[in-house]
Amino acid sequence: MKDLFGKALLDFQNGNYSEDIITSTNISDEDALPLPYLFREFKDMPKLEQHALKLCKGHVLDVGCGSGSHTIYLQEKGFKIKALDISKGAIEVAKKRGVLHAKVLNILDERETFDTILLLMNGTGIFQELTQVSKYLSHLKSLLKRNGQILIDSSDIKYMYEDEDGGYWMDMNAGYYGELDYFLSYKGAKETPMKWLYLDFETLKLACETVGLKCELVMDGDHFDYLARLIVK
Repeated sequence: MKDLFGKALLDFQNGNYSEDIITSTNISDEDALPLPYLFREFKDMPKLEQHALKLCKGHVLDVGCGSGSHTIYLQEKGFKIKALDISKGAIEVAKKRGVLHAKVLNILDERETFDTILLLMNGTGIFQELTQVSKYLSHLKSLLKRNGQILIDSSDIKYMYEDEDGGYWMDMNAGYYGELDYFLSYKGAKETPMKWLYLDFETLKLACETVGLKCELVMDGDHFDYLARLIVK
């Protein structure tokens, strides 16, 4: 990984904002990811994210924290919170913005326990592929304190396969339709392609049941997205 995402965040943080991140997938064209959006305040967050932050309790883990916007909000509310990201640049920015406990770490290497584990901005993305969902959920479950919770969001992207006649052009013999190849570029440089997973709610719920987690639908978002709360059965 070249950490172009981290480089972009550092540029914005250091006052060198001139271009946005460009993203695309194997089923979608290029689209701009505005850097200011990654530094948004609570009032500018989608209602789904705002609701997730209001549901947090106890010691919180923010997984895939990016520039630290969610962490900063909770920190200002008095929460004890730890922020993780695999991007060195993102963690450097989070620390510069005032995040007290930020670490470059893959969630699978985390060993501390928490009352709330937060995975937002398509939190299921880090699972990468459907075959890995149970592994990640089992590990997240092991990080929960008694009566702890996992707050995670995702989207059912079936709509992206719909044609003008209302039918679907997806290959049902291929893998799960939410498994995407994700491409990112910044200032002309291309990041190493990565796998990114969108999970519909029913598939997430079924996966949770197989590892002893109860999956509750908390709310639906504005565009096929949803927020779920996972607790130990």
